[in-house]
Amino acid sequence: MESQLLLCILLACLPLMIAQDSAIISIDGTHNIANIDENFVCATLDWWPPDKCDFGQCQWGNTSILNLNLSHPFLAKAVQAFRHLRIRLGGSLEDQVLYGVSSLKIPCLPFHKDPNGLFGFSSGCLQMDRWDSLNDFFNKTGAIITFGLNALYGRQKTPATAWIGRWDSSNARDFMDYTISKGYPIDSWEFGNELSGQGIGASVDAAQYGKDLINLRGIIDELYKNSSSKALLLAPGGFFDEEWFTQLIQASGPGNDTDSVVQHILDPEYASDMLDDIFGVLNETVQQYGPWASVWVSEAGGAYSSGDPFVSNTFLNSFWYLDQLGTAAVYNTKVYCRQTLIGGNYGLLDKITFVPNPDYYSALLWSRLMGKKVLPTYTEASSYLRAYAHCTKRREGVTLLLINLSNSTTYEIKIHNTMNRALHVPNYSVPKQGYFKRKFKKAFSWAGSKASRQQLYREEYRLTPKGNFKQSQIVLLNGKQLSVSEKGEIPHLEPAFVNAFSPIHISPLSIIFIVLPKFEAPTCLS
Repeated sequence: MESQLLLCILLACLPLMIAQDSAIISIDGTHNIANIDENFVCATLDWWPPDKCDFGQCQWGNTSILNLNLSHPFLAKAVQAFRHLRIRLGGSLEDQVLYGVSSLKIPCLPFHKDPNGLFGFSSGCLQMDRWDSLNDFFNKTGAIITFGLNALYGRQKTPATAWIGRWDSSNARDFMDYTISKGYPIDSWEFGNELSGQGIGASVDAAQYGKDLINLRGIIDELYKNSSSKALLLAPGGFFDEEWFTQLIQASGPGNDTDSVVQHILDPEYASDMLDDIFGVLNETVQQYGPWASVWVSEAGGAYSSGDPFVSNTFLNSFWYLDQLGTAAVYNTKVYCRQTLIGGNYGLLDKITFVPNPDYYSALLWSRLMGKKVLPTYTEASSYLRAYAHCTKRREGVTLLLINLSNSTTYEIKIHNTMNRALHVPNYSVPKQGYFKRKFKKAFSWAGSKASRQQLYREEYRLTPKGNFKQSQIVLLNGKQLSVSEKGEIPHLEPAFVNAFSPIHISPLSIIFIVLPKFEAPTCLS
């Protein structure tokens, strides 16, 4: 018995065995497979009041569109660091918001709990002086704004979740008119929140929704007829239902379990299969029935009910988040809005201190490095190693994002440029099954024939959690802790400069952005 106990103690003291594996990543810079928007990274602000609670926890505090402290210095600096952060104003209570313009004939009151109301709340109202303050903040920080309009106004609720009847556009129209008259540059108007298919709490028939979209499009045309630029129309914001979406396009014309969340984030088959199915079918539907349209993700947080308090605000969530950004971009998604900028457990900023959570830095690095053109990327490696390549943003070269989901394997990676050998690459549009498992048996130099070995360096931005604890709320960049200053200044995200011909190693549960400034990629020059 004593010898067995001693053996158990010795085994418990042994470090986790780290396996070594090699991987070849081939990037084709001759053409791009998709294009994303210049401001692909987006974050949301929601309407939830402080008494919105889930599972006994009230996670929103004063982070609502109606009560967020816009003068907090950390908030402005966090937005300004993106140069032009796209912010989407909307959420579950969006379709209960009234606008306090002069034509509104009822008192403009805040939300309050109402067991008979949608999501347990009454209608609420946006005062125009608050709207003025919000736009002053947006102007000072360079934010690009998408505003979600109330698409249930004037309809009648049925005993089920369906709402019937035509949309009453009067309050929204007067609000839009006020906004334009003040010169507030709204980039896009979104029509309703999660009303597609069966809806989340409420739904609208696709044919009626399509007719209302035509009405809204006419209002936008009318109100912007004397403007130098016209706002976009976005719809619908909600879960993808193929039949409902198909009908809409044709009608409108040109509670969380932490262990389960952790398991799904680090399961490459779960992530890959689910995303490929959703994005693939959605992309095909748009191409077949509405090629004039483009796909946006208007709200995604990774977990329901305000996010998971032990995952959504930790380093672990960056595996899910960056993989989502990468996959969405491959499938030609133009914009990806993260729920939230601040609020709930999944905010990029902490709802109390306004200090950035780990995903903030992941979003900031993506925004600064990953350009509009998405390149074909082929890997010879385990599915635990994820790879995405884009033309580098606003400068020459290519940026490669690597995500190691394995908790026990370090990968040694060689990067190859498919231009340097006569390699047959099939016609590439949307990746099909096996996208992350393509095999390439020959070696290629990544830089191409024109580069000099003496001049070649790569930039590495390695993200790891403090103490190698995957659920840490502190992230390290190249081994240094990222922290804001006392005045809220965002730290400089400095790369490590590494000889380009040295091997790339990515340790377990880590993330790297690699900038290859001399990578020959003709499509990035056009």
